[in-house]
Amino acid sequence: MIKKQKEGTLIVLSGPSGVGKSTVISQLLSNREDLYFSISFTTRQPRVGEENGVNYNFVDRDEFERMIAAGELLEYAEYVSNYYGTSLKVINDKLAAGIDVLLDIEVQGAAKVKSLCPDAVLIFIIPPSFEELSRRLHGRNTDSEETIAGRLQKAREEYKEIPRYDYLVVNDRVDNAAAEITSILTAESCRVKRRIHLTEGV
Repeated sequence: MIKKQKEGTLIVLSGPSGVGKSTVISQLLSNREDLYFSISFTTRQPRVGEENGVNYNFVDRDEFERMIAAGELLEYAEYVSNYYGTSLKVINDKLAAGIDVLLDIEVQGAAKVKSLCPDAVLIFIIPPSFEELSRRLHGRNTDSEETIAGRLQKAREEYKEIPRYDYLVVNDRVDNAAAEITSILTAESCRVKRRIHLTEGV
């Protein structure tokens, strides 16, 4: 058995609203038991079926702003009038233990993470087409036409940031997308810088 790398890899997953990130992440976590999914903090209201501590850590705006002031967040951003952020301590503890950590964050947060953690692996998920993204957003039946139009415009802006990412995955089918991400993680774990410790004492 190969010795575990000394430090875990930080993986950032981004993509437009409606692309199916949550479903892909669920599939990925069922494929890879050694992967820790970091649950973001947010000030937005839970959607139907969402649980505190499972989908997000739901906090009010005052608590979130206290966390910002106390330096407790690796990154945070405001998206559609709500804050989203990642706990710094949880991430550092897991990475130090040699555990790979997966973050689901939007492009602003991803850029901040990359500047603070240059070794982070950035993956962007897109739908097979923009028309398909519109269809998926309408299929949710949770948003008004105005909100959907806003999400599609936001997606166009997010697409401009794709060149900053390391990998681009197309979510045509959930199992295909999860398999591609698993392959990326395998390749990343084989990088010399992550395995050089195996040559110690030669």
